[in-house]
Amino acid sequence: MSFYRFSYWLRGDRPELSPDQRERHAIETARNRIFITGAMFAIGFVWITVGLIDATVLRQGNEPEMVSGPDTRELKTERADIVDRNGMLLATDLPTNSLYADARVIKDPVGSADQLLTVLPELDRDTLIRHLSSQKAFVWIRRNLTPEQQYAVNSLGVPGLNFQREERRVYPHGRLFAHVLGFTDIDNNGIAGVERKFDNELRINNGPLQLSLDTRIQYALEEEVESAMKAYDAVGATGMVMDIYTGEVLGMMSLPDFDPHRPGQAPADARFNRATLGVYEMGSVFKLFNTAIALETGTAHLDTMFDASQPLRIGRFAINDYRGENRWLSVAEIIKYSSNIGSARMALNFGTETQRKYLKKFGILDTPKIELPEVGSPLVPHPWREINTMTISFGHGLAVTPLQVVSGISALANGGILRPATILKQDGAPSGERVISRQTSDTLRRLMRLVVTDGSGKKAEVSGYFLGGKTGTSEKLVNGRYVKNARMSTFVAAFPMQDPKYVVLVTLDEPKGTKETYGFATAGWVSAPAVGKVVTRIAPLLGIEPANAKAPEIEQALQIDLRKGERKLASF
Repeated sequence: MSFYRFSYWLRGDRPELSPDQRERHAIETARNRIFITGAMFAIGFVWITVGLIDATVLRQGNEPEMVSGPDTRELKTERADIVDRNGMLLATDLPTNSLYADARVIKDPVGSADQLLTVLPELDRDTLIRHLSSQKAFVWIRRNLTPEQQYAVNSLGVPGLNFQREERRVYPHGRLFAHVLGFTDIDNNGIAGVERKFDNELRINNGPLQLSLDTRIQYALEEEVESAMKAYDAVGATGMVMDIYTGEVLGMMSLPDFDPHRPGQAPADARFNRATLGVYEMGSVFKLFNTAIALETGTAHLDTMFDASQPLRIGRFAINDYRGENRWLSVAEIIKYSSNIGSARMALNFGTETQRKYLKKFGILDTPKIELPEVGSPLVPHPWREINTMTISFGHGLAVTPLQVVSGISALANGGILRPATILKQDGAPSGERVISRQTSDTLRRLMRLVVTDGSGKKAEVSGYFLGGKTGTSEKLVNGRYVKNARMSTFVAAFPMQDPKYVVLVTLDEPKGTKETYGFATAGWVSAPAVGKVVTRIAPLLGIEPANAKAPEIEQALQIDLRKGERKLASF
């Protein structure tokens, strides 16, 4: 078929046919074309319909998978993240660029130095000129530049200046966890706190390190303790919150604190962790331990009476009460009135060896094993004489860390089990060591409640939460001598006392009395209110609702009959 005939066929033209035949042929050709076009449209509609059915009915409603893209699992940083118990980020690495020079390429060291100083004015000119003149292939100029600084340096166009990618440790909450987290050096090596303790584990980077701390609890604790520190013009302070059944520390802070991004700019006192490294005489808080020993050993009962009518003298020493009742007191009253004389006589009944044995069981005589490098060891008397036994009974002559007090009080309140303190999140309660019986623990809880309802801890009371605790005020020991009016004021409390779950401690270092406290700076006036405010804020966060509806019933169960001892004494 020629080209012309082919073109006629395409158009439906047939020159060899008659006019009538060509007309019928044209009509037939048009029908064929319409049929073919309709068939093609039908096939298209069927294909679309099948696709819609497949997408909406036959397949599950999942998001389409990415055909390509970066695998984020491969984007590992040099150092693992640190997170709180709820997964909130506490520390992470961010990429940064550092400036170095190939001094062999620098043609004009002085001119190049002056150019650099226009964008990095904090550099020392003489040092910079020396580095650029050294003819070394690599010399650091400035580490961890900001993007703006990198852009400014790059814009100078100075040959021999180059950038190296590094990583910088960042703490999103700034000072909030400074003493617990610690910090790293310029090369991202752990220097203090968790960063140092877990330096190797963080470098292995098998996932985030999860701590027991709760950012919400930490924030409330820090804010209230700092407020108390400022209100009473204290030189320092510390606070802690612990789960008494797991030993987990939910909050730990020390003031003054520091910026972990610039630790070198902070004085040594600000970098000092008072909660775990500082050791102090904790004052009358120790009367709880003393009473626990007496009750556990059977050398005293709640109604046992002790003579507190006059100072207790031993050699040239005299033990007095701060505000004495000047009469015989029962064990319960010794706690209520915080009697030094009664506590000392109680300790004499069970003796030095028993005191030392139980204080060791309470974790008071050994260095705490919490996961921090900054941990202080207790200062224990050598030799441990009878006079030491008496003064230790009310918290003098033995210096310990606040952490040890919190752990010990947790054991007294939780049924008698001492569990090691930890800053790592736990799965359930770890095994512990029984240090006192459940019966003794129940009695201690009632005595702690008595301190808040009728004793020196009244200002810690929070409606519906049934706090129980103990005040402790001691003079600071400086260069072997006690300094008057330089106090450590501590209040430690558990709540709720009908079913205690948490212990809270607040210690103020050298607080000053105010008009509102009538000039007093003892723990009942300055630290107890702070603990109450902390509990008010954290209890809802911990899922503890105030038990106001059952308050009379609970209070009745926690009461102690203070007249029982007096009736016993009168019967003699």
